[in-house]
Amino acid sequence: MKTHLNKKSDVDPIAKLGALVKGIKFAMMTTVDPDGSLASRPMACQETDFDGDMWFFTQKTSGKILSLMKDQHVNLGYASLTEHRYVSVSGRAELVEDPQKAKELWSPFYRAWFPKGLEDPNLILIRVRVETAEYWDSPSSMVVQLVGFAKAVLTGQPQDSGDHERLNLH
Repeated sequence: MKTHLNKKSDVDPIAKLGALVKGIKFAMMTTVDPDGSLASRPMACQETDFDGDMWFFTQKTSGKILSLMKDQHVNLGYASLTEHRYVSVSGRAELVEDPQKAKELWSPFYRAWFPKGLEDPNLILIRVRVETAEYWDSPSSMVVQLVGFAKAVLTGQPQDSGDHERLNLH
């Protein structure tokens, strides 16, 4: 396994993270509830180029709003099972009421949650300013991974599970 934790990568972390999450339709957003417990829920991902901020549509009446008002720390978990790619993103969230930004990010796909579209008075944006991200990327097929797993079990040697790196964006 190629591990680059806490080393300065020669790759632009914003471009790298953008490439890692591109095409993943949903992320699990974890927030800290007012009682201190963690809560995760699926959030639809934007189809825009990543510039250091991640955007999500939500409803003003959603339970996560109270959580974000008390503690802005969030984690976003992304997974592409077919490509064996896993990304954990940490950052701070803020609630944004910006009709122009909402229009820029809008897709008919969101009508499933917002039937009134951009005119929905309950619609609000969450901007996550990404601070760090960690990823695991294994380009091997499932068969190759299973063979590697079996070999690791039989030989007692750790399995090569692909690339793993921490990216610092701020």
